[in-house]
Amino acid sequence: MSQALLERLEIAELVQSWALYRDTGDWEKLRETVHADGTMTATWFHGTFEEFIAAIQDSWRKGSSSQHFQGGTVVEVLGTKAIAQTRMSILVRGKLDAVPVDVNCLGVFYDRVEKRNGQWRIAKRNVIYDKDTLTPVHVGDAIQLSSERLLRFPEGYRHLAYLQSFNGGNVNPELPTARSEASIQLKLEAQQWLRSNP
Repeated sequence: MSQALLERLEIAELVQSWALYRDTGDWEKLRETVHADGTMTATWFHGTFEEFIAAIQDSWRKGSSSQHFQGGTVVEVLGTKAIAQTRMSILVRGKLDAVPVDVNCLGVFYDRVEKRNGQWRIAKRNVIYDKDTLTPVHVGDAIQLSSERLLRFPEGYRHLAYLQSFNGGNVNPELPTARSEASIQLKLEAQQWLRSNP
């Protein structure tokens, strides 16, 4: 097996591990998947990974429930840098007023990964959102969505943002979505980073 293939497999396993450790609350192993100065951007969060872990722990104490399911990972390696793209689905359970609902949001984890001191770790994570749905957990429950709130957010993560903002989250309305200008810019900047000198 070639060294290049081994590195791509190592990075793919790293990305898969991140989701499992995040969803199961294995914070120490989660920390081992990222660089200490790494950053994370998602609908409701932008900051360091350590700040992200603290925010997740706080949301867990408040009863938040979400899971990440991942498909294949494609990795482009150049020296000690790599870009990993992973198809994924975010499943979130929450409430709109008293009605339990599920949101399913599809997209791509778009990771900048670096090898430092012989170890590949995630240095910067973004998400490109594709499409989402919102449904009541119990058949027969009725929900009424505010068009004004719903249309604040782009189509790629509109329902996820609706649920998060309804429950007090501060959601960024300008994140990358499939084929959006923000997505094009994200990929351009990442490619420039990949090919830049250390």
